[in-house]
Amino acid sequence: MPKIPEPQEDENGDVMAGDRRLSRPDSALPDWHIPDATYRPVPIVWFAGALLFQIIALTVLFFTLHSKDGMFTIAGSVIASIGILVWTWNRGMASASHAWKITTCVSMFLVLLLYCASASVRL
Repeated sequence: MPKIPEPQEDENGDVMAGDRRLSRPDSALPDWHIPDATYRPVPIVWFAGALLFQIIALTVLFFTLHSKDGMFTIAGSVIASIGILVWTWNRGMASASHAWKITTCVSMFLVLLLYCASASVRL
């Protein structure tokens, strides 16, 4: 049987594996592979993504249409918010718990309300 070097015997304390270092010489997996760290999207990611994307989109709409009647800004904001909500549902929010669904809808409605109230001075 080949002798597996002990990390303490190596001058750096690690065992070299090509251009990478293995912290355990008896590991069957490369050091970059983490088997339990797969990407699992969670509702907080969908929620935060929807809210941030809505805020950015409505801000762009608000300043783009600042010289127009406020009704254009309000209508564009409603359409954009509905589109972002549908996109969020299709990403996976439909399978989330009711609490996440309600929180997402209420938060997006409050942001929409804020932008519509700001645009209402131009009506």
